Amino acid sequence: MRISRIVVQNYRGLKSVDVKVDNDLACIIGENNTGKTALLRAVQICLDVSFPSIYRSLVREDIHSSIDISCPNQVLIGVELTGFQGVVNQEALVATWKTAADTARIFYRFRPRLSIREALQNKEIKHGDLTLEDYHWELKGGGNPAIDLTDIDWDNDDVGETVRFSDLQSFLVVNLPALRDVEGELRNYRASPLTRLIEACEIDQTEQNALIAILDDANKKIEQSKTIAEIANSIDTSFKGVSGPAFEMDSTLGLSAANFQAIIRNLKILLSDLALESFEPSRNGLGMNNILYIAILMEYLDRRKKRGNSAGQLVLLEEPEAHLHPQLQSSLLIALRSKGVQILLSSHSTQITSLAPFSSLISLTKRADSSIASSNLASNSNLTPDDVSDLERYLDSTKSNLLFARKVMLVEGAAELYLIPALYEAVHKGNLEREGISIIAIHGVHFDVYASLFSTGNLEKKCAIVADGDLKPSDASDEFDIDIDAPDLAALRGEFVEVFAGATTFEHELVMLETLPMLIETTRQLGAPKITQELEAGLEAMQKGDLDEDDERALIEHLGTLTLKTAKRFGKGRFAQVAARNASLCTKLPVYIQKATDWLKA
Repeated sequence: MRISRIVVQNYRGLKSVDVKVDNDLACIIGENNTGKTALLRAVQICLDVSFPSIYRSLVREDIHSSIDISCPNQVLIGVELTGFQGVVNQEALVATWKTAADTARIFYRFRPRLSIREALQNKEIKHGDLTLEDYHWELKGGGNPAIDLTDIDWDNDDVGETVRFSDLQSFLVVNLPALRDVEGELRNYRASPLTRLIEACEIDQTEQNALIAILDDANKKIEQSKTIAEIANSIDTSFKGVSGPAFEMDSTLGLSAANFQAIIRNLKILLSDLALESFEPSRNGLGMNNILYIAILMEYLDRRKKRGNSAGQLVLLEEPEAHLHPQLQSSLLIALRSKGVQILLSSHSTQITSLAPFSSLISLTKRADSSIASSNLASNSNLTPDDVSDLERYLDSTKSNLLFARKVMLVEGAAELYLIPALYEAVHKGNLEREGISIIAIHGVHFDVYASLFSTGNLEKKCAIVADGDLKPSDASDEFDIDIDAPDLAALRGEFVEVFAGATTFEHELVMLETLPMLIETTRQLGAPKITQELEAGLEAMQKGDLDEDDERALIEHLGTLTLKTAKRFGKGRFAQVAARNASLCTKLPVYIQKATDWLKA
């Protein structure tokens, strides 16, 4: 059984969220303060029996700021479940929550209590007179399937059956917050996943007795030590002297009480590597202890599932990348995908998103009015199956930045990626990343696949496409006549997408009076003296101001051709790297790039 849909209305910063969950792994992404943590907490409110009920009684800060609680309204959190058909324990759990053969739902509401609703109906209380004390929470399941979760209003009283916490006890929700004391939880008998794992193994009584006998024997041998015996006797005498005859108790020294629970409580994980042998996790770094904790937990959940007496389990994992080396992040995500346990995780890591299936990505995007747009990106109707397949390959650990950036500039290749930020910094004394603008190189001209992501209900944020006028891939050879299947750039424009194209190629468009000092120094450092001389002569001619408009245009055309040939000769990426080194000599951006940055900043 797994979650297939999450609906949240008016909870914290989430005014209205309705997302499909298509995989056992769901990766919730978005910039800071878009509601990733709130979405995980919302699921806890619905499904986690161990979640303290005091947090289900909301305070004002838990209710969306647009809601006037003096007028009747509600916070609604709903979860749809599927995949339980044919599994006895799970079907029994959701029997009264079902809305279809293999679909069930459970939903939480924070709304005016019954007596207040009746008083409102009888006009004994007026709209505008309510306080937070007039609200209460309730948990229900099922109800008329013709009434969707998004259609349930605050005054709907006939939707669903009351859910008891005892019903939810067989559905395990494990919540792992981002900033957790892993070392402390491993030591804590009640919180440790090691304790749960040992208990799930159901060690039989014969083996328990054998372990107790080992501990009892160890305690006896310790008692036989002369010094230990003297210390134990002195403690016993002092204890009895302080407590007095009416309260005296016997005391001794030993490893632990000789019973099985004491053994479980005192068992510790010991680790070894090439540097140390048999050391406790307290000697470990935070990252490795995180991995250790999750590994033990996954083993426990696997054994719990195999026992067959549970009715489902869910892991809520916040920012698993915390304190982890990038390769460990990759290893963790690959392992999580193979466990067969549903996991809802939130992440800021491009390493995580590069390995997560595209269909698992749930995006939360802050709109211009600060409301939050939510979407399962793979359900975008503008994307074909081939597009989804392409995006899954393209979104590696670098290009997946577009999923997190506040605003995006899509460019063709490495040359723009290296040089545009340096040019902007030189001309405007600023930084594009600090402006919330990330430059993403798609290494091709097929901007249409990416542009489809930036649409209503998906990534609702600005995307500027900065392209060469010829729409020819920068690494394409001039020796072959290849028909490039390039998109119609004008057709890509939309509410969130704008196109800014140069007349020719990027290197050609770079050439103008204000950039020639940079290009001259670049060709000099690359070792192209003849080109350097021609560029210098061109700069001198333009600075004199004797050229008419046509002659200056022809000169720029010639110098542009030389610059492009030089870039191809040394490699466009290398040329751009050296030019970026000399960007401080530039005083103006090419017009189409300037327009793109202006539009993104507006």
